[in-house]
Amino acid sequence: MTTAPVHHPDLRDFYEDPAVPVASGTPRSLRQARMLAAALGPATRTPCTVLDIGCGDGTAAATAAPLLPGHRIVGVDWSQDALSRARTHLTYAIRGELTGGGLPFRSGCADAVLFSEVVEHLVDPDSALDEIRRVLRPGGHLMLSTPNLAAWYNRALLLAGVQPVFSEVSLRAVHGRPGREVVGHLRLYTARALREFVAASGFEVVGMKGAPFHGVPRPLRALDRLACSRPSLASILLLHARKT
Repeated sequence: MTTAPVHHPDLRDFYEDPAVPVASGTPRSLRQARMLAAALGPATRTPCTVLDIGCGDGTAAATAAPLLPGHRIVGVDWSQDALSRARTHLTYAIRGELTGGGLPFRSGCADAVLFSEVVEHLVDPDSALDEIRRVLRPGGHLMLSTPNLAAWYNRALLLAGVQPVFSEVSLRAVHGRPGREVVGHLRLYTARALREFVAASGFEVVGMKGAPFHGVPRPLRALDRLACSRPSLASILLLHARKT
């Protein structure tokens, strides 16, 4: 007697699921867009090219667009479902991935890369930053955002023996931590670890800021916004680096 092979879902299946969140909160997107706008300055005769790698449904790039008039924003994602949604927000949305054959762009073609809430999902973040560095021109800007393992509430949760927010032990369900959504985080960074990781990948870290997390319970949101003044305590880390 033979049986049909059992299909075990992998990460690609997980991220192609329309139920998996592909956008993060507007406050983070706005803060990151302001950092990028300050770095690029106003558009001149030749617009800058900004690649939003891992653009998801395109809402982050759409939030940034009004702050980057004249510049060209190109959304990039490997998920066809995400791209179909991104095309309702973006003029340019292209399928591409950081692994395998790499991104479908020539070396040094981009003035800036938005890398928002992506690095925490990657099996091989080192190769991802190598590929981002390849497509950036010399001196090009990297705007990376990711959840903070050492967020103010995570420090308290760990002391209480509770799994930190943003960390996950399963792709099927949430176990041992607050929250209900499984979002597929594989890697988490503190502010110090993120700085060291990006610098070791051939970038000069220009600065870091904090951003609030839209999932914080309403009674604690004022405290979460206050924590943004200390990036090492903030919910979300916003890092600005330049290709050396």
